[in-house]
Amino acid sequence: MENSTGADTNANGAWLRRPSPISTTSASSSASPAPRRPNGLDAAARTAPPPGIGSPETPAIGFPPDAASYPGQTRSLAGIALRAFCLGAALVVGVVSGTLLVLLPRLVPGVPGAGAGIDVLAPLWRLPFFLAALATFHFLEFWTTARYNTQAASIDSFLLTANWPAYAIAHTAASVECLLRYTLLRDVHVWTHLPFALPRTAVLATGLAVVVIGQAVRTAAMVQAGRSFNHTIQHKRATSHALVTDGVYAWLRHPSYFGFFWWALGTQLVLGNVVCLAAYAVVLWRFFFMRIRHEETLLVRFFGDDYVQYRARVGTKIPFI
Repeated sequence: MENSTGADTNANGAWLRRPSPISTTSASSSASPAPRRPNGLDAAARTAPPPGIGSPETPAIGFPPDAASYPGQTRSLAGIALRAFCLGAALVVGVVSGTLLVLLPRLVPGVPGAGAGIDVLAPLWRLPFFLAALATFHFLEFWTTARYNTQAASIDSFLLTANWPAYAIAHTAASVECLLRYTLLRDVHVWTHLPFALPRTAVLATGLAVVVIGQAVRTAAMVQAGRSFNHTIQHKRATSHALVTDGVYAWLRHPSYFGFFWWALGTQLVLGNVVCLAAYAVVLWRFFFMRIRHEETLLVRFFGDDYVQYRARVGTKIPFI
């Protein structure tokens, strides 16, 4: 019988919830109640697998991140994201502002009094180019390591603070020289008075080509070496450390060093720098001379006569190394 609680009783006095009506027609008072499920669950419910991870029924469950991934640690996800964002922003600023400066003479032609200003500003596209080249280099250093040598990837893989503060001072000096060269000293054409005098367009084209080739070779070397590549010299041979002698390594003994050496000099050619070009060449040559000599002592220990023969067969293509 119906009562105000919406429940029925059976002959044994047990209370059962009455199903909700599905129409406006009254349910028959003689309808038998639905059978009770054993233990409150049917067989399908007892044997069905739990909802999958990430399903609407169950929230996604992930493994806790490694301790090194927390803020302030060597592989901080927040630190990596921030650096990648800043490098991307620097790349965009460099490309956009450099393009606008290159197109400036065409964007404002015939504006009275604008000629002198355009003559000063237009050549300064080299500075945004330098910024874009640096942003590309540092991003690829991390991305290539993260992609092909994941275990070694860390915040330091960006190389943003490598050899600090000398590295930052060198790039600041290069930017200042370029700025002075095309503002206060724009009427001084140093390149055309050197013994190997070259047209400025030839110097610029050479610099651009060297930058692209240097970056491509360095990145290709890191990709091919994979887990055998490290930004720091390894004093113990890892199980994954193999002697790579094919591909780009068949032509260059230290292709990553070759790539950075010529990439850096190429940027100075593009900037039109003379003082920093000479300084970069001297400092980088000395750095790689000492580094390669130390590193090859370890490589001979790791790989023995195989490396000795490889060293005799393949050069570095860095002068006098």
